[in-house]
This record gives sequence, structure tokens and C-alpha cells, in this order.
Amino acid sequence: MTRRFPLLLVLLLVLSACASHPQDEASNAAPDTEASFPVTIGQVTIPARPTRIVSLSPSATETLFALGAGPQVVAVDSQSDYPAQAPHTPLSALSPDPEAIASYRPDLVVASADTTGLAAALAKTGTRTLVMPDAKTLDEAYDEFVQLGRATGHQAEGESLARQTRADVDRIVADTPKPVRPLSFYYELDQTYYSATSKTFIGQVLARFGLTNIADGNDPSISGGYPQLSAERILQADPDLVFLADTRCCGQNAQTVGARPGWNTLTAVKEGHVFPLDDDIASRWSPRVVELVRAVSAAVTDAGK
Repeated sequence: MTRRFPLLLVLLLVLSACASHPQDEASNAAPDTEASFPVTIGQVTIPARPTRIVSLSPSATETLFALGAGPQVVAVDSQSDYPAQAPHTPLSALSPDPEAIASYRPDLVVASADTTGLAAALAKTGTRTLVMPDAKTLDEAYDEFVQLGRATGHQAEGESLARQTRADVDRIVADTPKPVRPLSFYYELDQTYYSATSKTFIGQVLARFGLTNIADGNDPSISGGYPQLSAERILQADPDLVFLADTRCCGQNAQTVGARPGWNTLTAVKEGHVFPLDDDIASRWSPRVVELVRAVSAAVTDAGK
């Protein structure tokens, strides 16, 4: 999901070793010969193993390739920038054009939402649309790995990917040293101080480490979990850690944060606990969540000494 337009990002979010280890294994796997069709997922029945898939979800694109379904993917949307071999196109996931999508002759389209009648429009061409909403929890992400595996004829790979990702995340969290004192954090989506509460996917990932989220306030559900904080509120909360999910989109780093008016007084800044994250990994529910968990673990270990 794009990090280039913060307000649009928030609206979209409201609407709706390394992770490469299981990913590499799955990507080399042969199709699951035990998978049977038709399969029904939610309201969608897929009659046969799809051979021409269009993905309009960066998270789904990453997962499809991790499952070994990459050879079945014929087109991905403009924001699906990983993996490099994905067949990138100008297709928009924000305002999908049914005619442009249909030009790729898909037998299955995967999207994270359908607010424009996309499924109905594509159904007229005989194309089925599978909506896989943005996961709100890690368990939902694992379940969607399995569902995408079933939908593409890679059920065993989907189940294996879910098990391996869950095991990796659990192991990293368990192996992270407990801080000597409780730690609080500020998670930045952009430099206008949009953040994520514990009611969001990213918030729940960080909650696994026992951290206090300053964005929660009195209502973690406010603004769909993505409130815009004020500089005054952040300074008053004085978080122990600052996580930046606006490094690639907006050029933020420890130096730019420390140069903000008054921010040099923050505990996180003074103690060198401002941690840059990869914007894309930090905003997707793909198997690369393991990389995010590993980065948070390293930050907590460093700040908790």
C-alpha cells in the first residue's frame, strides 16, 4: 500500500533467519497435486486451478510468489513492487479499471477491497474476483496465506507458509530479551504525525513485545486505528522508542526527527532509539512480516538494556 499520500493511506487503511526462508522454499515448490477444485472461499467459488492471475494487492502479490504461484501471475498493480520478478503494470488498485484488468484475460483477480463494483464488472467477462481484506491481526494474515494457497492450487504450500511464518514470529518474540523497565513507543506513518494504534495490524505486531503505544490514548479504535497525533502530544508522552515507517516515501531518519522543534528533548532521540523501518514491509501482511518482527526485536533489545 502506497506511502506517498498519507491522507489517502489512512482512508484506505480505515476501509479496509528472515522471511525469505519459507518464501524461498515455497517459491521453488511444485503445484500442490493434492489440491482439488472447485474450491469456495467466502462468496467466491473457483472452478479450476487459475492459470492467469491478476493481483491488485501488494500483500497478496508477495504472498502469491511466496506460495510458488508466481508463474500463474500475469499482472500486478502499480504498487506491487516486490518481488522484483512480479509482472508490474500501471494497473491501479485504488481506482481499478475493469476493462484494463480484463485485457490481461485473467481467470482470477485478487484484490484487498472492492468499493467500486469491480467484482460485478469482471463477472460479466467470466472473471472471478477474490477479495482478501487487509489483515487486522497476525492470525488473519496466516489464515489468508492458507486461503490464497487453496485458491491457487497450492494448499499444502499455504499451510506450510503459515506454520513457518507463525513459528518464526513466535521464536523471535520469545528470544527477545525482556526490557529492564516498561517501554513506550511512537509509530510514525508520515511526518504529519499519523500513527497506528494497537487495534491495527502493525499495532498488534508491536504489542507482542509488551510495548506501550502512545497513539492508543483513551480509545485505540479512534480514527479506525490511524489517528493523527500532534507534536505536543508526542513530546508530552516522551516515548522510549520511535519507529519510522516513512523512510522511503518521505526521507525521514534519526537526523530529521532530531531536528524537529523540541524533539531533541525526547528520550528516544537523546538515547539514539529512533529506528527506521522499510515502509513497504511495515505496511503489508505478507510473509515478510518476519523481517519487520526481527527489526522490532532488535530495537527493543537495544532500547531495553
